[in-house]
Amino acid sequence: MAQQYDVVVAGLGGMGSSAAYHLAARGQRVLGLERFGPAHDQGSSHGGSRITRQAYFEDPAYVPLILRSYELWERLQRDSGRDLLTLTGGLFMGPPASLTVEGSRRAAEQWGLPHEMLDAAGIRRRWPQFAPRDGEVALFERNAGVLRPEAAVRANLDLAGRLGAELRFHEPVEAWTEDGGGVTVRTAAGTYRAGALVICPGAWAPELLPELGVPLVVERQVQFWFEPSGDIATFGPDRHPIFIWEDPPGTQVYGFPALDGPAGGVKFAFFRRGETTTPQTIDRAVRDEEIAFLARHLAERVPAAPGRFLRGKTCMYTNTPDQHFVIARHPGRERVTVACGFSGHGFKFVPVVGEILADLCLTGVTAHPITLFDPLRGWTSGAE
Repeated sequence: MAQQYDVVVAGLGGMGSSAAYHLAARGQRVLGLERFGPAHDQGSSHGGSRITRQAYFEDPAYVPLILRSYELWERLQRDSGRDLLTLTGGLFMGPPASLTVEGSRRAAEQWGLPHEMLDAAGIRRRWPQFAPRDGEVALFERNAGVLRPEAAVRANLDLAGRLGAELRFHEPVEAWTEDGGGVTVRTAAGTYRAGALVICPGAWAPELLPELGVPLVVERQVQFWFEPSGDIATFGPDRHPIFIWEDPPGTQVYGFPALDGPAGGVKFAFFRRGETTTPQTIDRAVRDEEIAFLARHLAERVPAAPGRFLRGKTCMYTNTPDQHFVIARHPGRERVTVACGFSGHGFKFVPVVGEILADLCLTGVTAHPITLFDPLRGWTSGAE
């Protein structure tokens, strides 16, 4: 006979671990299923750091959600006793009309977020490690910073477990069905029954959600760590903000301070400059030509950054055509709630997504603004 739960959560990465915690906190009997171990490095919630920011250039509609996330990050830090968020300030640089700059300014002004606008000379005076071209500008946001993804996932899992959630690792979901009485979830180890199912599949969304109707594309991405030349203190969290820098063609590169001291290096990466892949076929090796290409790109903008390559790590983005998320009740399955397609910018929303998923799973509605994330929206290419 199948084991019975209130809710099964499929996938325990960033979003799934948060959903499991929020559901357990509301008194639900939760079963969490994960194909790998806790806080693993095979999906999209690893690499030691993620940017968080409030002046959201993708769309001002995200700002209320990110503000709520900041509140919930603080609560998660307090309740778990883990260090999850470091505010370093953030620079969003490029030509004045670029999405990174103009979109950030538009969001900041619409929501009254504290910010400064700087020209190239102002950037160079305050942060001499950067070498912007004349004519480039930046929005500086003091409340931007760095999140620790693995620690955040573990914090959610720890708290969910303390609240009674049963968490099973190395047990991927193979199939699920819905009927009038609930849902049935099957793995190689057993069959489980529940009143509801929450699916947070990351790059496995095309497999677990084939009927959702969302044209998802999985991309291989690479994170790079370098030991800068010169004084590493220049890249410390107190002197080096996170940044996103856009070129006129639209290429974005981003970077972090040296969070873990000299031995930890400084992390950089391109944003959405990857190749299409699948979780089964992704090339996990970091190639010499990829290292060299990023080093050349950095040398023109952060001259001391590419002193010596230390290491690289792959991860995956799961992109929607408009690069906005999918968070909703499954349009064809009333007992199933889904969260996927986070398109490389979702991790900062982990706590509020968990809250939203608990709302949708238990009541079918949420007070949070999620119209933008409807899976039945019209699909167009490119960010809005």
